[in-house]
Amino acid sequence: MTVDDMLRAIAGAFVIASVALGYFVHPAFFLFTAFVGLNLFQSGFSKWCPMIWLLKRLGFRETREVRA
Repeated sequence: MTVDDMLRAIAGAFVIASVALGYFVHPAFFLFTAFVGLNLFQSGFSKWCPMIWLLKRLGFRETREVRA
């Protein structure tokens, strides 16, 4: 799994979890959904994302290996 694949999986999990928490526990959890969305938005422009930095430090590779 590459950094991009893992980032999408983590962002999706965070959004699903925060929406569920906002619905079942307290509406303030929707702010976490907004935070995830804003972070994805800013990383599209700045090309910097803290989660990508962390995933690279944890050893996830940046691209898939091409085998011929």
